[in-house]
Amino acid sequence: MQNTILIWLGSLLGVLVTGFVGYVVYRFWYHMGRLPKPPFQELEAKPAPGNWSDDEVTFTWIGHSTILLNVYGTKILTDPVLGEKLGLRIAGIVHVGPRRFTPPALDADEIGSVDLILLSHAHMDHVDLPTLRRLAHPSTHVITASNTGKLLRRMPFASCKELAPGQAITTEDGVTVTAISVRHWGNRFPWNHDYGYNGYVIEKNGVRILYPGDTAYMSMEHLPQKFGQFDLVFMPIGAYKPDSYQAAHCTPEQAWQMFKESGGKWLVPIHWNTFVLSREPVDEPLQRLLAAAGEEKNRIIVERQGETFAFHK
Repeated sequence: MQNTILIWLGSLLGVLVTGFVGYVVYRFWYHMGRLPKPPFQELEAKPAPGNWSDDEVTFTWIGHSTILLNVYGTKILTDPVLGEKLGLRIAGIVHVGPRRFTPPALDADEIGSVDLILLSHAHMDHVDLPTLRRLAHPSTHVITASNTGKLLRRMPFASCKELAPGQAITTEDGVTVTAISVRHWGNRFPWNHDYGYNGYVIEKNGVRILYPGDTAYMSMEHLPQKFGQFDLVFMPIGAYKPDSYQAAHCTPEQAWQMFKESGGKWLVPIHWNTFVLSREPVDEPLQRLLAAAGEEKNRIIVERQGETFAFHK
């Protein structure tokens, strides 16, 4: 009798496990089947950071949320992701995750050593460990969100400082970075409930730059009251379909609204046209952003990877 019960329980467990795995596989392929499948895109512009002046602010959009800036001589890199694919690497052989359809405008060697890397949160499309290992340098400092510095502990960076929203740090060369609250989430895996997530305000020589990382819509009217006018606002515009994604990612129209609330001078759209992470057509985010801007669309700059923009105050 006891053996019969054990056999019955084992069979039931097998059915439940098989059903669960089947459901997960079905949902995965159902989701993948509804994603756009864009052709590979070649770069239309190639930046030359070696020619940038230290007497002004120059930047280029490398792809996704990766931006290289020279802010009066301080080289800053945001959320560097330079690999061909995102996601999990299993035993160094199997790689599960989306493949980029637009190459990075610069590779790690072309970027060279930077003074400061900003990491907004630990999602794999923002913290790419192979990229960070390639960029690790004894002169490079890292600022990251709460409880995420452990991901970099074996990498030879000069320092790794964690900031919570409201905290700030000023570097030796006069760059002040302040962490701000955004509407997103920080888990890298389901069990990383303590991982933080930030946006950042970057200031040097009177220039103010807003980098929100990833965020759903949130009012930004308080930011110019606290920091003053922003010269540059990097705003994510992709990964908003299906509608449930908008709990963590703003739509292009919401991005424009937040930009207006921030009092920014120029908007740079990011977090689009690099990886397929959601169901909207890959060219839709920019089209909708330009439509939302209307007669002010000239305030939207650097629309393609590799384009470069410079200014000074």
